[in-house]
Amino acid sequence: MKNITDSFLCFIYWPSAGSFGFDTDILATNLINLSAVLGVLIFFGISDLLDNRKQRILRTIRNSEELRETAIEQLEKARSRLRKVEMEADRFRVNGYSEIEREKLNLINSIYTTLEQFENYKNETIHFEQQRAINQVQQRVLQQALQGALGTLNSCLNNELHLRTISANIGMFGAMKEKNN
Repeated sequence: MKNITDSFLCFIYWPSAGSFGFDTDILATNLINLSAVLGVLIFFGISDLLDNRKQRILRTIRNSEELRETAIEQLEKARSRLRKVEMEADRFRVNGYSEIEREKLNLINSIYTTLEQFENYKNETIHFEQQRAINQVQQRVLQQALQGALGTLNSCLNNELHLRTISANIGMFGAMKEKNN
């Protein structure tokens, strides 16, 4: 180890004006050569590693940019589809509301028509019942009047008056028969 240290010290104290010669210390010379070779290898090796790494990073960035552009295109397509679907949903909603309103108005009109029909049926039924009641009252009044008249006639008529009335009625029926023929 002392030789290695001495050979480095030798460079420090190298005379500036001197002769050129060979260093016979193999260990010191090999160490310098080895360090030079390692320096060149490290420089070019690191350079290649850095270039490779740089290329991979650039490829990754390009891929990322392409993926980003693809993602942006897909996002725009998705937004466009979303806008179309929202417009379609709004159209369906508006059509649905107008259809509901139309159906509601149709139902209301149908109910009014049905109510008018029921009102007409009610009025017809009331009129019919009134007519029936009037007819019944008329029949009873007529029946009572006939019974009263018959009772009065029976009490007032005698046989001769009765025969004359029958003859007069037969004569009237005969005259009516001749008129009709």
